[in-house]
Amino acid sequence: MFVPKSLVCFREGYTRESITRDVVAGIVVGIVALPLALAFAIASGVPPERGLYTAIIAGFLISALGGSRVQIGGPTGAFVVIVYGIVAKYGYEGLVVCTIIAGVLLIAMGLARMGALIKFIPYPVITGFTSGIAVIIFSGQVKDFLGLHIGTVPADFVEKWMTYAGHFDSIDWTTAGVAIGTLVVLLAWPRVSRIVPAPFVAMVLATIVVQFFHLNVATIGSRFGAVPSALPHPQLRAIPWDHIRDLISPSVTVALLAAIESLLSAVVADGMIGTRHKSNMELVAQGVANIGSALFGGIPATGAIARTATNIRTGGRTPLAGMLHAVTLLLILVFAGQWAAKVPLAALAAILVIVSYHMSEWRSFASLLRAPKSDIFVLIVTFALTVFVDLTVAVQVGVVAASLLFIKRMSEVTNIEGVTTELRDRDDEPVKDIGRAIPKDVVIYEVNGPFFFGAADKLKDTMSEIDKPPRVFILRMRNVPAIDATGIHALAQMAKKCRHQGTTLILTEIRPQPLRAIVRTGHFTRDNLAKTLDVALDYAERQS
Repeated sequence: MFVPKSLVCFREGYTRESITRDVVAGIVVGIVALPLALAFAIASGVPPERGLYTAIIAGFLISALGGSRVQIGGPTGAFVVIVYGIVAKYGYEGLVVCTIIAGVLLIAMGLARMGALIKFIPYPVITGFTSGIAVIIFSGQVKDFLGLHIGTVPADFVEKWMTYAGHFDSIDWTTAGVAIGTLVVLLAWPRVSRIVPAPFVAMVLATIVVQFFHLNVATIGSRFGAVPSALPHPQLRAIPWDHIRDLISPSVTVALLAAIESLLSAVVADGMIGTRHKSNMELVAQGVANIGSALFGGIPATGAIARTATNIRTGGRTPLAGMLHAVTLLLILVFAGQWAAKVPLAALAAILVIVSYHMSEWRSFASLLRAPKSDIFVLIVTFALTVFVDLTVAVQVGVVAASLLFIKRMSEVTNIEGVTTELRDRDDEPVKDIGRAIPKDVVIYEVNGPFFFGAADKLKDTMSEIDKPPRVFILRMRNVPAIDATGIHALAQMAKKCRHQGTTLILTEIRPQPLRAIVRTGHFTRDNLAKTLDVALDYAERQS
């Protein structure tokens, strides 16, 4: 379970053909990742080189240690909102702490074999916060896309658009022209060639045009200064201990986002190449990669669905391609890092506009509006909280709301009904489970479905419906697959009430898990338990 796929592939052996495919795929994906790493870092409120550090360090570790053959890791759009908020509130040092804590949580989740549990995050929650993130990313690019003369753009969504509305008369048409031109290239280039990635072509062409015609537009260099041509030395920055408690919640969000997106990406990859990933090993790798990224001055990372798909389409089939993608970025940083400073911010804004469009999943969002009302409620709440409040709150509230609605649905599935009359009506017929008379002072009820805290109150309601306490109350549990502590407590309270009113309670036809749980409590003796309904009736007749 905890053997990386890179080691598995090494044991299987490489051929010249497979190595060639992985090398080509690694180089192509590295070129694809370059503009995205720069753009995601800037959108996250950190210098652009931090995006490259993340793609190099985390990208290499995710491929080397991960549980997927073709996963490509690095900074993604999912983290833009949460990273921007953390940096704005706690500075980059706070982000480092969050990333390390998230990494530790991911490793713990993997070692605890929680990889399969992450897949149970409800789809409306994922779609809601993903679409909300897309809206926020798009909103964050308006200033650089149009070249608006605004000092500091407010972080709040509503205030941001109010600020834009008050400055639309300051549009820089040269900047807007570069952005629109980049957008056209991004949309048209895939029809020309899919070998060379459109984001890279658009970024290079925009840079050449701006430099050749000496256009007065903002560039990476004009806003952030020169881009370093080497990786920084690993270091652990001063930890803001005063804010550790405040950083726990965003750290959990970072860990959940990393886990969800990486495992979704791995599942998509499995469908494309017919393999099966190791979810727990993938979580451990994500945790190590995020810790490594933080130590080298990066930002949170996870598996990137688009880059992983590009890796597969260009022939990558082993983790070697992902590791070479990181090496490619390292070589670009060392030998061409100085040229990155000349990239116009308008071009990166256009790239993120396309990213936000694809990330919005508007078709999935629209289709979910035809889902059951409870799912629509979760979708809208998660989306609205992501856009108007905070991504951390959105994920937490979305998961809790979906869980509560699921509990409500499950409690509706479970029912407790009286079957005494039905069995008595069939006395003249051969009955499969019983062919005998039911004494008049014996009542039989049956529980159907899981008996957990969502359905425990139904037992109390059942007892209140009985006008006259019977001599024997038989509760059939043949259709109860599982029971929890609240269900057991409800049974114990029922037993107490029965003793108080002189009624003998017998639980019959109990399945293995509920039986073990009930016996361990010590609330029920052997006289309260019967293997079959027939045995329970024999006991009831002996009590008369």
